[in-house]
Amino acid sequence: MKLRLIMKWTVIVLFAVVLLAQVWPVERTNPPVRANLEAPPEVSSILRAACYDCHSNETHWPWYSYIAPISWQVAHHVDEGRRELNFSDWGSYRESKQLSLAEEMLEQIDQGEMPTWDYKLAHPEARLTSEQIAVLRAWVDTL
Repeated sequence: MKLRLIMKWTVIVLFAVVLLAQVWPVERTNPPVRANLEAPPEVSSILRAACYDCHSNETHWPWYSYIAPISWQVAHHVDEGRRELNFSDWGSYRESKQLSLAEEMLEQIDQGEMPTWDYKLAHPEARLTSEQIAVLRAWVDTL
């Protein structure tokens, strides 16, 4: 009986905390695209499916990105992703920077760091096949 009461109050408190967390919304913006990536259609398609939500100004903000505390993590991922590599600014990068970023992108894909596990969980289409990785690798070799 006592355990049931503790569980009941735990659920009530957790619900109240989540409800209260909605008071602190995060900013979900999509700044203008300044110098978008110019790449072959197959490369663009792969990058749009697996990378653009966090690494461009063309983020699709899903329903769960409006519910705290998940919204905080999603907004943080997007802000951090855009800071590291933004395909919406790609055309403004020097060629050496483009090559460096593309090589870093491949390294993180090879190490399983990108796309992140939680993004792949919510977006199965972001799981890259070996064929898709080979397409990206061939594209990077042309830079």
